[in-house]
Amino acid sequence: MAWIVAKRLGSSLLVIFGSLVLVFTILYVLPGDPTDTMIDPSVATPEVIANLRQQLGIDQPFHIQFLRYLMNMIQGDFGKSLINSDPVLPKILEHFPATLALTAASSFVSVVVGVVLGVLSAVHRNRAIDLIARLIGLFGISMPTFWSGILLILIFSITLGWFPAMGSDGWNTLVLPALALGTVGAGFIVRMVRNSMLEVISEQFIVTLRSKGLGEKAIMYRHALRNAMIPAVTMIGMLIGEMLAGTVVIETVFSRQGIGRIIADGIMAKDLPVVQGVILFSAVIYVVVNLLVDLSYSFIDPRVRRSA
Repeated sequence: MAWIVAKRLGSSLLVIFGSLVLVFTILYVLPGDPTDTMIDPSVATPEVIANLRQQLGIDQPFHIQFLRYLMNMIQGDFGKSLINSDPVLPKILEHFPATLALTAASSFVSVVVGVVLGVLSAVHRNRAIDLIARLIGLFGISMPTFWSGILLILIFSITLGWFPAMGSDGWNTLVLPALALGTVGAGFIVRMVRNSMLEVISEQFIVTLRSKGLGEKAIMYRHALRNAMIPAVTMIGMLIGEMLAGTVVIETVFSRQGIGRIIADGIMAKDLPVVQGVILFSAVIYVVVNLLVDLSYSFIDPRVRRSA
């Protein structure tokens, strides 16, 4: 087990480093100069611009800038905002709980709805519940989050007045964003769980269990579901990362103050340290989630632990 953890941890560190290199390179080659947002055009003389570039260190070659940024990152320094000079990392940590709550609530909606409907769809194949579950899954996959968010606001906020349309204070402001974001994940999980369950149900050991007189519920929910959960767990891990990225749209639609809103505002203001910091922070969270998912395989299916 220790070897599995060490191997997965090493792979995760390589992914984080690759993300760091990719993000830094993309922002380095983008057109535009960060000093454009920091200097009043009326006083932007070549001398003033050159001095500011020297203070920021962006007049240095790529490899020097990258090594300096890498060393700062190792020490937990994500830089400072070009707009108000606030440190980036404390700002991210201040707004991350709101994004974490939204991601957790959306993941809960996706997993509960997706697994329940996927299992019911497989168990009652070609019946009414199967058709309903597949339609819900198709709806979740096809509907853009910004559109479903607007529909939820129109129905439950403006028409019915049940939930607030914006804000990030209190559980009631979390319901509509979680539904809008969680529906997408639920659509993918429904299809994955249904297909996995149908494959497992057709295997020989299920026929053997039935021939031994084991009850149908025990076969489906104790044996078939557990064997079908490996692909579903993989999908859930990927969807959590996707939801973390999807908060950019949802937090903008519902005016929530999370890291998604921070990166949207940073892009609009061309605040590169903020954009860079949020992307890298999100990449680390995504890698950690997938590392936990990889390690969970060993507990769900002992065969994975023995083959590693």
